[in-house]
Amino acid sequence: MSEFSGELTNLSPLGKQTAASLRFPLSDDPIGVNAHAAKVQLLVLDDDPPVLKACCEIAAGMGFAVHAANSADEAREAVRLHAIDVVLMDLKMPAGGLSLLEEIRIKRPRSSIVVMTAFATVASAVDAIRLGATDYLTKPFAMDELTGVLERAGQRRSFELESRRVQQNLREQKGHGHLVGSSPVMEKLYRIVAKVALSAHPVLIAGENGTGKETVARTIHTTGPNSTRRFAVVECGQLAPAVLESELFGYSRSAYTGFDRSKDALLTSEEGGTLFLDQVSEMPLDIQAKLLRALQEREVRPPGARQGAPLTVRILAGCSRNLSSLVDQGLFRKDLYYRLNVVGLRMPPLRERREDIPLLAEHFLERMRRESAIGYRFTPEAMRVMSHYSWPGNVRELENAVERACALSSGSLLHMGDLPTQMQSVGGSDDFAGDLTRVDERRSQSGNARGGAGLPAIVSIAELEREAILNTIQQLHGDKLMAAKLLGIGKTTLYRKLKEYGITDS
Repeated sequence: MSEFSGELTNLSPLGKQTAASLRFPLSDDPIGVNAHAAKVQLLVLDDDPPVLKACCEIAAGMGFAVHAANSADEAREAVRLHAIDVVLMDLKMPAGGLSLLEEIRIKRPRSSIVVMTAFATVASAVDAIRLGATDYLTKPFAMDELTGVLERAGQRRSFELESRRVQQNLREQKGHGHLVGSSPVMEKLYRIVAKVALSAHPVLIAGENGTGKETVARTIHTTGPNSTRRFAVVECGQLAPAVLESELFGYSRSAYTGFDRSKDALLTSEEGGTLFLDQVSEMPLDIQAKLLRALQEREVRPPGARQGAPLTVRILAGCSRNLSSLVDQGLFRKDLYYRLNVVGLRMPPLRERREDIPLLAEHFLERMRRESAIGYRFTPEAMRVMSHYSWPGNVRELENAVERACALSSGSLLHMGDLPTQMQSVGGSDDFAGDLTRVDERRSQSGNARGGAGLPAIVSIAELEREAILNTIQQLHGDKLMAAKLLGIGKTTLYRKLKEYGITDS
């Protein structure tokens, strides 16, 4: 097995040996996606050496990373060792081309497979397509036929890789790098972030848990000069002190007995970039002292190292506790506090920017729509409940509530009953309470209140919901499917509510 690069000579058309030579370029951009060419790994399998060499050289000239094999065993080895994206293989192999094709398809299910076959074995090519081959060539073939199928295979694979990359980004995005909201407090934050992103100074980001401190840090990173470099996060409150120290400062192989290798420090990463110290308030005092020294001297000396290394990353820090108060209590170093707080940002809790709740909910809903291909949307009642809820868990709790509603809903319309129970029992404003009062008045007038008396003017949403479900089922003589339709909820949601409220058939 070998790799090829260079010029093509002595075959034209391919599959028939001649003394002629073929010249490049084949086209200005044969694969059509040169930026992705390095990602496309091509395996060429043929037991005819001249054809194998010619195909490899053409593919190498097009930008593929080419691996050559002239036997089934060599092909298996290539598939084992490399992340093969495209396979160009001759079906007429001693070990049986179709069986090998099926073998490759099982081991590399995402690979595009192009088969080569003689005129007499076109039927085998059809069988190959049925087994998963994406294209085929009949021998002898001209060079433009080969470049055509390789172009198509390369484009298919490149587009698939790009699609997977976009989908992965959508799955991992979770709002990171995208601050959402149009409230005045957020508009002010945007202006500050735009300025500090262009500098290299440390930034201290304060805010309650779940407000999006890491989102702010990522936005500073992605809109600044380090955007193409690494963004690393260290959870200071979740790592043991020894682990935290080794992550930040690394260590030399000679630092500890029994260690046979060194560990690179995040603070001196060759990649540079941005380092976000989340919950920096939980950092032990001795590590605080080392971090302070690194910030002052712009140098880090790992344990056991004979000389220091320059600090290469920008430091951003986040905390949900009052650092100034911790300084007064002697739990956080005052000098480090001033070093980190060159620029201080405060991420407001969600209750201070209620006008952003619909925007955030729509932001998270849009991601769910892309992932599921379902056109989710909230009913006005559900959105009103969300807008009046206090959100103690802030944006993170809102995100979880949206994901939960989508997971539990039996359709695309997300009702109040699909929201977490603690949200349904809260009415947060006079207008909202007035809605409940009007519902109560209508219920009293219709004689549906328990014991013939009207319910109190202000009751929990959960109690109203329980009564509505119970009375609807009773009036429909137990027809739960019809009750769900009249209530505007799915059958699955209704049965879940019956269980939640302890309503039985009796």
